[in-house]
Amino acid sequence: MSGDAPLVYLIAGEESGDRLGAPLMAALKQLTGGNIRFAGVGGSGMVGEGLENLFPMHDLAVMGVAEVLPRLPQLLARIKQATADIRAKRPTVLVTIDAPDFNFRVAQQLKGSGIKLVHYVAPTVWAWRPGRAKKVAGFLDHLLALLPFEPPYFEAHGLPCTYVGHPVLLSGADKGDGAAFRNRYGIAPGAPLLAVLPGSRRSECARMLPVFAATVRRLAARFPALEVAIPTLPQTHAQIEAIRFAFGVPIHLVEGDAAKFDAFAAADAALAASGTVALELAMAGTPAVIGYRMALPTAIMVRLLVKGAYANLVNIMLGREAVPEFLLEDCHDDVMAEAVGELLESAERRDAQKAAYGEALGHLGFGTRDPNRRAAEAVLAVMRDGK
Repeated sequence: MSGDAPLVYLIAGEESGDRLGAPLMAALKQLTGGNIRFAGVGGSGMVGEGLENLFPMHDLAVMGVAEVLPRLPQLLARIKQATADIRAKRPTVLVTIDAPDFNFRVAQQLKGSGIKLVHYVAPTVWAWRPGRAKKVAGFLDHLLALLPFEPPYFEAHGLPCTYVGHPVLLSGADKGDGAAFRNRYGIAPGAPLLAVLPGSRRSECARMLPVFAATVRRLAARFPALEVAIPTLPQTHAQIEAIRFAFGVPIHLVEGDAAKFDAFAAADAALAASGTVALELAMAGTPAVIGYRMALPTAIMVRLLVKGAYANLVNIMLGREAVPEFLLEDCHDDVMAEAVGELLESAERRDAQKAAYGEALGHLGFGTRDPNRRAAEAVLAVMRDGK
């Protein structure tokens, strides 16, 4: 790699962004024969692909009004720091990845700087705050969308938008070895196993772990042989370890994507916080119940502004509640325990959800496209053509 190679500056604000950024970087290296440089903010995956990291990505991993306000001075300082670093390094293109509260503020400050501005993951204007489509069109040069119905919302305001597909489709979530997982942890083939996924952010875990633990305690009374597998991340492992005994059943903590996907394959059902994991569970064919809570100020704002009927990506794609959702004030252990219990007891319900998964994944082009390559091609086109 030459020191004169074009510089791509990337900013990811949380684990899901790092999981998008790392394979994007790998695809950019492949398409350019390695003649490309990277700087910015990312996690371990992006650093592993050669990112020169400005500061720890987890400094940005907050969401919601109640969570952001206490850390606002630090976030504002990081916005200033990132903007100054970008101006000093003069990259050919800035690729911001999700985390719009942070990334859009950086991009807005760089409008007119001569640096091309690309954002990866379209804002969900189809669900809430549709006026954002016009707003982002005022400062971005290009947008990369994960879902096939998103580009027209932005193209209507003159912002070029490329549907690249969802990179989780290449994650390998459909390749888990359930039998090996059960054997590794001594779980009998017929014992009910529940995968519990409280989210990737510490703030999410703080809200979701107590209600998920209460849900599992209710289930344990109904299914005495129940065991639980909980995938963890470095930033959430200690939180989960601290509350594991509150579940009242044997808990298996697993780390890494391969172990997580094995757990999905082994599990009879899952109890999950809303997020990208919905597609991983769909690929694994693991029937699920979705729950999500927010801090009260954020929840009030969401209720006022959100117009979408669903939070789960599978339900959004299908336009119906194929996967049970219990959100905000509806997220209680009694109703979630009943829904999970029905999945554990009814092969018919599990099969119906698996059929819905196949339908939703078909809409996303599962098995027919490489989202990372398409995203890299779009970024290179912006670098070459300016839009």
